[in-house]
Amino acid sequence: MAASTESFYLGFDFSTQQLKVVAVDGNLSVVHQDNVQFDSELPEFGTQGGVHIHADSLTVTSPVLMWVKALDLILGKMKNAGFDFSRVKALSGSGQQHGSVYWRKGTNQVLRDLQPGKSLHELLKGGFAVSDSPVWMDSSTTEQCQYLETAVGGAQRVADITGSRAYERFTGNQIAKIYKAQPEKYEDTERISLVSSFAASLFLGSYAAIDYSDGSGMNLMDIFSKQWADSCLEATAPHLEERLGAPVHSSAVLGLLSPYHVTRYGFPEDCKVVAFTGDNPGSLAGMRLQEGDIANGSLTRERIRNKCAGGSWEVFSSVLRTTPIGNYGNIGIYFDAMEITPSAVGVHRFDKENTKVAGFSAQGEIRALVEGQFLAKRVHAEKLGYKIIPGTRVLATGGASSNKDILQVLSDVFDAPVYTIDVANSACLGCGYRALQGLVAESGVSFAEAVKKAPEAQLAVTPTPGADKVQQHNPIQLSSSLTLSFLLILSTAPPPSR
Repeated sequence: MAASTESFYLGFDFSTQQLKVVAVDGNLSVVHQDNVQFDSELPEFGTQGGVHIHADSLTVTSPVLMWVKALDLILGKMKNAGFDFSRVKALSGSGQQHGSVYWRKGTNQVLRDLQPGKSLHELLKGGFAVSDSPVWMDSSTTEQCQYLETAVGGAQRVADITGSRAYERFTGNQIAKIYKAQPEKYEDTERISLVSSFAASLFLGSYAAIDYSDGSGMNLMDIFSKQWADSCLEATAPHLEERLGAPVHSSAVLGLLSPYHVTRYGFPEDCKVVAFTGDNPGSLAGMRLQEGDIANGSLTRERIRNKCAGGSWEVFSSVLRTTPIGNYGNIGIYFDAMEITPSAVGVHRFDKENTKVAGFSAQGEIRALVEGQFLAKRVHAEKLGYKIIPGTRVLATGGASSNKDILQVLSDVFDAPVYTIDVANSACLGCGYRALQGLVAESGVSFAEAVKKAPEAQLAVTPTPGADKVQQHNPIQLSSSLTLSFLLILSTAPPPSR
């Protein structure tokens, strides 16, 4: 238990399905955790998995006020649990990447004048020009992507400037769609935030700057100068730079916490707000990656669990324990939503001859899903230049990092030991670390130095003897197999529009 005078540092994560918080003390030990599940605890917003999927199956949004009300709830939970806000020296956070929030003209003044006697969602219910924010699952902006690439000089030129060719989920293309489809709402917008900087604004009591890391996933930032790229702004919407504000370093202290939170919850007046970032960078901070480490984040496996294991994780795990490594050469590639690489959607199953098949047994389906996800990650990592060498560790994060049988498949696929941290919410944990580091960053203290006291990741599983000899896991044959599978997917998919 932390000493009564020990300082605390908070990390929040505004993810797709829930809002989470972790508090760490000066030794970076976790002293408090909590969460709010959007679907079950805020049913009035009618989300499934934290989102609304529209009739075209391409447009995916989340209600902005749901995120605001979730913050009210989680802070209320902490207060009711007796959490001592007066010991919080700094806070930071993360948000699902690419999502955008459109603040109505005049709302910055509302943020500055928040009345502690009312909840945030009451005070901000009229504060957004767009009530439903496009999120990372949205793939409805192909037209805008095509226009951006043409205007800037081609896909490669966009990639040279922003780090990526134009992608549908990226924020700039979502902004362009809103400007074209709802020009009156764009005109009524005073500031455009990412989910991360939106969340920071709720704590800061004014519009918070976008950090370099999260800003690089918008198709708008010059990743070399770390400033907005004029050519991309001009191809997106008019007067956009003034709506975005200047980006800042990811460890920047944005300012003091809003007096609203000081009065309502008892935070100290000198509590600092450190720039919020994307959930992936937040997770990397929580894992404290070193050279030779590979981070893996969990993907949702609930659909296959419900279909093939009667909704039981115990049955799901039992199947993984009793089916053979390599799955008899059968592999599955599962895209429940449109993916970037490859540009495909749907479920694609292949037998050991790389022939597309209609289905597997329930047991084969479960292993095909888990093994296929990790096999694809290994191939993609190696194509990017990562090497699986002696000493390589895989660091697992997310909810599935507590499932030893899923971790065993991961270890076998990468032929490397898998390590986990005690806290599944690595993005929250990383942002708690970042809050502490933000206080000393200006004096030149590196992130690694600031978090050296943090508990080390713990060994969870090691590769099954002989797993590396399974033909399906041979890197050369594996790469060929998955490449062929992707080609088969693309050859049967509708022609791309660009």
